[in-house]
Amino acid sequence: MARILVKGLGLVFSGDFAKPRLDADAILIEDAKITGIGRAKDFEGDTVIDAQGCAVMPGLIDNHVHPAFGDWTPRQNQLGWIEAMVHGGTTTLISAGEVHLPGRPKDPVGVKALAIAAQRCFSAFRPMGAKVIAGAPVPERGITEADYREMGEAGVTLLGEIGLGTIRDHDEVVQVMRWARAAGLNAMIHCGGPSIAGSNLMQREVVVACDADIVAHINGGPTSLPMAELTKVIEGTNRAIEVVHNGNPRNAIHAMAVLREMGRLDRLVIGTDSPAGSGVQPLGVMRTISLLCSLGGLDPGIAIAAAGGNTARWRGISAGTIVVGAAADLVFLDAPIGGAGIQADEAFSAGEIPGIGMVMVDGEVKTARSRNTPPAARVPAVMA
Repeated sequence: MARILVKGLGLVFSGDFAKPRLDADAILIEDAKITGIGRAKDFEGDTVIDAQGCAVMPGLIDNHVHPAFGDWTPRQNQLGWIEAMVHGGTTTLISAGEVHLPGRPKDPVGVKALAIAAQRCFSAFRPMGAKVIAGAPVPERGITEADYREMGEAGVTLLGEIGLGTIRDHDEVVQVMRWARAAGLNAMIHCGGPSIAGSNLMQREVVVACDADIVAHINGGPTSLPMAELTKVIEGTNRAIEVVHNGNPRNAIHAMAVLREMGRLDRLVIGTDSPAGSGVQPLGVMRTISLLCSLGGLDPGIAIAAAGGNTARWRGISAGTIVVGAAADLVFLDAPIGGAGIQADEAFSAGEIPGIGMVMVDGEVKTARSRNTPPAARVPAVMA
């Protein structure tokens, strides 16, 4: 396939917590993968994209969505919501359970069938190139260790939020988590008050005892535990801590601050928890980055990594970083016209939403100027 040379880059956000910014002005793409990062003078491309000084970051990962089937959500009766997320710089979405499917089955046979069907459907369906990792069975009483093993063998890789279904007590959540790990399923546990989807109140003792891979929406989905309890949850586990857009913003900043004090910002991941009562948020991940940077003082490169390499590492997937060998999922962004700052990082730190001028998925341009962000001051141009 043709080589694509992206040159004229300003800031390069890697999505890697260990090295959030790269000293480079060019990226080379071949066969949908990044094959070079460095100086334009050292690369040649059949197609050239001039970034014209704008920044680039990896396609963001939304760690927490609730899809049903296709690009429609019955939760909001809204079409095209996944495509809208791509316009917001999110190219990978991870299901926390297909809970809004009308008539969602809760018996073991139905739960297994839905999980396998959702995994199969979304592995073959790529709205605007988006990669939706779906098929996250919600734990229910009656589902056995053999059932989880069967789902894992069938290709299911996720477990939906523990606590959304009938599994909620201390001993049973510990047992289910043990079964999930044995089956190779990556799992989250609901944390906080009941959601409108009918979940349970999941308090600190149960959340910590479960030891799931990720503590879901530490800042509430949408109701958060009290701040003192959040601190104890974060200190009580070494797993990932998720903050979400559709939660309590004050407690999102608190959770980030606790992790920063602990020297463990590598545990921070970002999601939207959408569709939700407050709607679908196409810019939800970027808005959360802006919140953490502007009001929490988080470095934009680290915040982007929380929605990139951090999430990928805790989820065991390949996405969210700009590194040789990675998929060429790239988002070109810049400070919005008329806003604060002249670079994308300055916009985030000022509480702005940077403008997106182009989104690439697997090295293919999926959109030029975003229909959802404000216009970027600088946008890439395809030269040849």
